[in-house]
Amino acid sequence: MPRSKVKTLVLLSLATLSAAVFAQTTTVSARPGTLNYVEGQASIEGRQLDPGSANNTTLQTGQILVTTNGKTEILLTPGVFLRLGDNSAAQMISSNLTHTEVRLDHGIANVEVDQIYKQNTILIDLPSGQTQLLKHGLYTFDVGNSTVRVFDGEADVFPGKDLQAAVKPIAVKGGHQLVLTGDGGTPQHFDKDKAEDDLYKWSSLRSQYLGTANLNLASTYAGASGFYPGWYWAGGPYGYTWLPGNGLFWSPYGYGFYSPYYIYGGGPIYGYGRGFYGYRGGYGYRGGYGYRAGGYAGGYHGAVGGFRGGGGGRR
Repeated sequence: MPRSKVKTLVLLSLATLSAAVFAQTTTVSARPGTLNYVEGQASIEGRQLDPGSANNTTLQTGQILVTTNGKTEILLTPGVFLRLGDNSAAQMISSNLTHTEVRLDHGIANVEVDQIYKQNTILIDLPSGQTQLLKHGLYTFDVGNSTVRVFDGEADVFPGKDLQAAVKPIAVKGGHQLVLTGDGGTPQHFDKDKAEDDLYKWSSLRSQYLGTANLNLASTYAGASGFYPGWYWAGGPYGYTWLPGNGLFWSPYGYGFYSPYYIYGGGPIYGYGRGFYGYRGGYGYRGGYGYRAGGYAGGYHGAVGGFRGGGGGRR
């Protein structure tokens, strides 16, 4: 089938899906700390949560979110998702847009950063140190092992229990991890494939859901008046998804986040296949397909580009 017809069929399908999702979409605002998804057993300050808690529950400053046999997803700044694994606890320290800080008391968590501005200061605290996220990417934290792991992106890690102390940060880049010892330690390379644990896989699925919801809503809002970037409620298994103000961004798991302006301006939809939006320039992800001039290219398990970001300052 000619490529133009394929693209037309894809867009028609997306329009149908978008209409269904748009009918259920609300414009309830979300802020850092908003609970976006609950699976299994979780509670805030002893109050049990369920799937219906998403959209109407926010982790307030000082409150602690605890999971037992369950997982949760929390919204931070637009385009940044924090996911808490089983038997874990996180406390909201600051929920400001320019200073967003979460303390992980025990267990494991990861943070997906799809967009970050230079004005954003995003901090993840462990009992053994503090991490500032500097770039788009994927970051994981394990309190039990005192480990900060950067799959993709870059972070400054400040070792030590005294978060106010003037400590020189340790730069940790993609593909490296840092075990926080008394003197801070040295970043070491790690095998990304072997590090894909249960939370990683769960987060990847959540990222796929959010990418699907984004494409539906971005197609709906393309050309519509009154659109502004941020969190948009998609309902169902999606929760809030992120609509950027302009352009196309890729999650570290390989799923696309489109701005309505990008689609309205005629930007192509890349590699809509196997539930995945492929990589600009012709690469896919784990069997996906990427779009390039001249046809489609086979999948490639590799890094995903298309981001712009910056860093902030430590508190």
